[in-house]
Amino acid sequence: MTMAALAAVLLSSAGAQAQTPPTSNAAPTQDNAIMVTIFFKHDQSRPLSELNAQLERQGFYKAFPPEGVEVVSWYVMMGVGQVVTLRLPASRLREVNRVIENSAWGAYHTEFYPTYDYKAVGIGNHEKAKQ
Repeated sequence: MTMAALAAVLLSSAGAQAQTPPTSNAAPTQDNAIMVTIFFKHDQSRPLSELNAQLERQGFYKAFPPEGVEVVSWYVMMGVGQVVTLRLPASRLREVNRVIENSAWGAYHTEFYPTYDYKAVGIGNHEKAKQ
């Protein structure tokens, strides 16, 4: 009986770990859209020309952002590096992460901040409070 219980636990946990591959043609919708703000912090121990050459060799400029991922903003923060906010279906988050791992690491130290669009709710609350 103990063996049957152990087998059941192992089978159920194996199913829980299975991952579905990202849907490459998925578009962000009201139901599934997330935003991710990514800090690409420059390695300040190396000159910019060297970093750009490394990014070129690793295919960063070709791979990032992945096709079909919306760029909400992309700017330079002096003293930090580049800050990019993307909007994408949640199912494509792993794909974005892999592109960065394969093409940006070494030239940048990265930080990720997943978010969601709260603008309509925030403005609605503000307007309601003013009445």
